[in-house]
Amino acid sequence: MLYEEDILRILVEAGETGLPVRKISRHVFNARNSFFNPITEEEVHQFVCQYLGRVCKNEDSLIERTQKGVYRLNDSNKDSRQLYLQFRDDGDEPAEPKKEIDQSLSLF
Repeated sequence: MLYEEDILRILVEAGETGLPVRKISRHVFNARNSFFNPITEEEVHQFVCQYLGRVCKNEDSLIERTQKGVYRLNDSNKDSRQLYLQFRDDGDEPAEPKKEIDQSLSLF
C-alpha cells in the first residue's frame, strides 16, 4: 500500500514538532479514501499504529517517537534530513512572458 509514502509526506509537513498518531491516520485516511476505493478509518488507524511502532524500534530509524503517541522524522538520520530538503533553482530569474501577437483578421 502507499500509506507509508503518505505518512512520510505528512511528517515532513509537520516539521520538528511532529504529530499525534490520530492526526497522522486522519490525514492518511483523507488522502486515500475515495468514492471508488472506500476504506475504513479504523483500518487506516490500525495500519498507521502498527507501521509507526515497527519503524521506531531502532535508534537510527527514519521516524522517531518524541513522546507517547507523537511521532516525527528523526533528525539524526541522513535519509530523513534528505526529505526536508527542497530543491529549487535560485540562479535563474524567471523570464518575462512573451507578448502575444494578435494575428486575427480585421473585419474592416
